[in-house]
Amino acid sequence: MTDVVLNEGAAAQGTPGIQAFTFGDAVPVMDTREVLDYVESWFNGQWYETPVPFDSLGRALRANPHHASALNYRRNLLAMTFEPHALLSRADFSAWALDLLVFGNAFIERVNNRLGGALQLRHSLARYTRRGRDLDRYFFVRGWQEEHAFAPGSVHHLRLEDVNQEIYGLPEYLAAMQSALLNEASTLFRRRYYLNGSHAGFILYISDPAQQQGDIDDIRKSLKESKGVGNFRNLFLYSPNGKKDGVQLIPISEVAARDDFLNIKNVSRDDVLAAHRVPPQLLGIVPNNTGGFGSIKDAAEVFFANEIQPLQQRMLALNDWVGEEVVRFSPYILPQGGGQQAKQTKDLLGGGGE
Repeated sequence: MTDVVLNEGAAAQGTPGIQAFTFGDAVPVMDTREVLDYVESWFNGQWYETPVPFDSLGRALRANPHHASALNYRRNLLAMTFEPHALLSRADFSAWALDLLVFGNAFIERVNNRLGGALQLRHSLARYTRRGRDLDRYFFVRGWQEEHAFAPGSVHHLRLEDVNQEIYGLPEYLAAMQSALLNEASTLFRRRYYLNGSHAGFILYISDPAQQQGDIDDIRKSLKESKGVGNFRNLFLYSPNGKKDGVQLIPISEVAARDDFLNIKNVSRDDVLAAHRVPPQLLGIVPNNTGGFGSIKDAAEVFFANEIQPLQQRMLALNDWVGEEVVRFSPYILPQGGGQQAKQTKDLLGGGGE
């Protein structure tokens, strides 16, 4: 913030002059096209660094409720239809599937027994797994002092292809990250406004010559102390012999920006859902029109056929690497009626016996 004195002559004579200030320079934001133009994998001597920071993708998972909900919904469908295997548990598969959706990369480590056969397939966190120079050697790196080298050929790497490099994959939702972060920034802006009330929504203009400097300081102190809980309070000002327009409250354009909160939330939400290609009724979004979103059953079946089944076909590549069928999925069947669903739930809870 830069202060500028507009009346230098008055300041030189010791009388306070008019001052103005700016709120700083604009923050440059690189658009998505420019971000993807610079995607590359840098080799540091042992392993290749990821084209985009995976720690940022991990933190951004919970930045927006629709972003997190869409990814968790896909993961839940994959985990629900997965049939556990003696080598691969449902928990490891669920974590493996979530890594593929969030980071565009998923890693499985094969733990061998003493005879060289597969003993267990264990999930390795994609956020910390890196690929070596020969592309068949992998490292687990939590920090610059903590690294673990996997045995050559013991890690299976499943990735979502990228057009700029062939070492790591990239998630499909990357084009909507700016909208997800805009949605988060809009929520934080409104939350801060309600918490502390420090938002500059008006100008308190005092031109009454009857006001003394001590009175001005008291008014400034009262406004500063109005932050926090209970900030929506009235301010009493007594000015004997004051003019009618000596104290004015002038709104500025920043106040109107608060009215765009719902528009920003809705537009950024639509961008995120478009990137994930998830029907809104499957994420619990309430329609704004009277017509609704249509049949939720039809939307679920079409979404599973068009989005989940292609992911399942990708995951079958693990079977070729292991040499046996460890990844197998059951059919996706929606419940047909309330009575049948209630009976199945009762049987699962142990109350279906005679």
